[in-house]
Amino acid sequence: MRLLKLFLTVIFVWVFIFAPAQASADNATTVILIRHGETDYNKVKRYQGHLDIPLNENGLKQAKLLAKSLKDYPIDVFIASPLSRAYVTTETVAKAKGMTVAYTDDRLKEIDYGDWAGEFVDDLKVKYPEEFKLWQERPWLMNFPNGENLRDMQYRGRSALEDAVAKYPGKTILIGAHSFINATILCSVLGLDTEHFKQIRQNNTCINVLRYEDGVWQVVLLNSVAHLGTLTSEAGVMK
Repeated sequence: MRLLKLFLTVIFVWVFIFAPAQASADNATTVILIRHGETDYNKVKRYQGHLDIPLNENGLKQAKLLAKSLKDYPIDVFIASPLSRAYVTTETVAKAKGMTVAYTDDRLKEIDYGDWAGEFVDDLKVKYPEEFKLWQERPWLMNFPNGENLRDMQYRGRSALEDAVAKYPGKTILIGAHSFINATILCSVLGLDTEHFKQIRQNNTCINVLRYEDGVWQVVLLNSVAHLGTLTSEAGVMK
C-alpha cells in the first residue's frame, strides 16, 4: 500500500508539475533575428534598400565571427532575405553547422527606398531637403518616391515572421535580414508603433533573440555584437 501511494505521488508530481513544464518548453519557439555584415555602401553612408550590394571584406569577416559564436547553439532552420548581403551572412552561419538555408523570403528585404536607392546621404540633403528633414525627424510619415513607407515594411516583415513560426512551431529559427526591417519587426512584437523604430539599433551582424509561446512574444536579447569583440558599435548603422 505504501509503495502504491508513493507511485501515485510520483505520477501526480510528474503530471501536474514536470509534464506541463516540459510541454511548455516544447511549445516555445525561438527566433534568432540577425542583420547582415558590412557592405561598402554601409561604410560610405549610401542608401541600399532593395539594391543587391554584396558584403565587403570586413562584412565577410563579421559573418564568420557570427558563425563561430553560434556554431554550438542548436538551430533547426535558416531563413534569409534574398539580397546577397543578408543571404551570404545567413549561409555562412548555416555552413558552419553543416546546414543550408531552407528558403528565402522577399518580405524580409530592406525598405524599398525607390528613387533614393544608391544615393549618398549628403547628396540627398541637397536634392530633397524637405523630404530628408522629414525622414530624419518624423520618419513614420515618410513615403519614399517610387518606394514604400515604414508601415508597409513592418507589415510584410511581421507576416514573414509569423509564417515562419507557424511553419516551425517549437523550433529554433534563424532569420537573416536587414537593419530597418529588423527594427520594425522588433517594434511590432513589442507593441510599438513605427514612431519608435529609430530607438531600436541594429548593427552589422547583430543578434536579436525572440521567444514565442502561447501567443506571447518576448525579446530575450537585443542588438548583441559581442562576437565582434565589443558591446556596442558606432559603425554600420546604415542599411
